[in-house]
Amino acid sequence: MQDTLVYNKNVEKVLENINKVMIGKEDVATLSLVALLAQGHVLLEDVPGVGKTMLVRTLAKSLDCDFTRIQFTPDLLPSDVTGVSIYNPKELEFEFRGGPILGNIVLADEINRTSPKTQSSLLEGMEEKSVTVDGKTIPLKKPFFVMATQNPIEYEGTYPLPEAQLDRFILKLKMGYPSLEDELEMLERTSRNHPIEQVESVMTKEDLLKIQEEVNQVYMDKNVQRYIINLVTATRNHATIYLGVSPRGSIALMKAAKAYAYICARDYVLPDDVKYLAPYVLSHRLILTSEAKYEGVSQEQVIANVIGNTSIPIRKEFH
Repeated sequence: MQDTLVYNKNVEKVLENINKVMIGKEDVATLSLVALLAQGHVLLEDVPGVGKTMLVRTLAKSLDCDFTRIQFTPDLLPSDVTGVSIYNPKELEFEFRGGPILGNIVLADEINRTSPKTQSSLLEGMEEKSVTVDGKTIPLKKPFFVMATQNPIEYEGTYPLPEAQLDRFILKLKMGYPSLEDELEMLERTSRNHPIEQVESVMTKEDLLKIQEEVNQVYMDKNVQRYIINLVTATRNHATIYLGVSPRGSIALMKAAKAYAYICARDYVLPDDVKYLAPYVLSHRLILTSEAKYEGVSQEQVIANVIGNTSIPIRKEFH
């Protein structure tokens, strides 16, 4: 991270809440908030038991938002996500009963364990901010934020997400195991009561929507925009990349950089913001060649190479 100051006091309190529950995961907390303020969604990939669910619950409690959870399984149906129309014999008409996607903060747990048809029901909501049930379009609540989790693909019973679905997530994060000191502190904190029980709301939904609008007004210099385009273009011409980052990736990196600048007490974006966020925004949006996969090259390694070989605009006051 480049900066530690926070622009909005309410945002600072949200981060403090998360850091009380998630020990030693300050970067993950900040990046999750970046995605939320940028009106995007997050994909968390990691082994079970490292606190993915707790992170989402803490975020929802801090923002006084409706929290819902979708536990994806191989037999889950699209109607289990979106909701279903049920006939009411008293009223002689069908009534819609909404599914968990109609919450504000939605935890889509183990998303890579379900069928593409069910995944697409979540995908529509993430992209369109609405769902279609029995031919009717139902708008989702505002704010709307999905944090999906998936187990590493090596785990039995998991399947890779389609590239079209991966592209809908503004950030892909990994939490990792805590350090020895952090895990000791975790045991101490949870020995009596879990820290999440003490978490209180520090922001309203209206506050969050206002901040999201303010993030859109953060200034980005033309040179920084060109830096984003140069990074994305480099992925399309890289020898180890079969399919590079799409224009959606350029927009996602711009939005994320604006949100990060806002959190860091600035109303303008620096090239360093883009450089810091690029691995989280771009790595999951590209497909490597068969040769690169065979040689064990990772998407993160390729993005690191792209960043290292792309010149950064001369630093000045981008304001």
